[in-house]
Amino acid sequence: MHLITYLDFLQTAEKTLGHSYELVSEGHAADADVHWTTARFYGQCAEHAETLAHIRARYEDPSELAPERLHAQGLTAVRTGPAGLLRDLQDLYQLATLVDITWQLIGQAAHAVRDRDLIHAVSDCSPDTGTQLGWLRMQMKALAPQTLVVAP
Repeated sequence: MHLITYLDFLQTAEKTLGHSYELVSEGHAADADVHWTTARFYGQCAEHAETLAHIRARYEDPSELAPERLHAQGLTAVRTGPAGLLRDLQDLYQLATLVDITWQLIGQAAHAVRDRDLIHAVSDCSPDTGTQLGWLRMQMKALAPQTLVVAP
């Protein structure tokens, strides 16, 4: 059963996304909206990872190793300036998209195995990721004209 592999992957991806939000929050602290919103998103990701840990504990360890290419690469540092912020938000968007589609896949599997706790976790956590994606998209659209046309 690959559901366990994907639960592990999603938990790791949530931790990676949370750490990346934390880096952006600290690295772009001068921008209050970015700082406080990404700090809130960091907390959401930590809660999601904790929720998954409780569900994951009910399943046996997978009989096979996770695929080699199944991982999420997070931010290791933040960039400076307006273009740097835009690039950091793009990186966050890619990670959040990966987390979002993985929640959707796990939601489908949860219904197939009729795991009510997992279905409940997906319905609780997945909308947060959707909200994160919406905020990231809005920020990038707002930053793009000034950054791509006017900034040096």
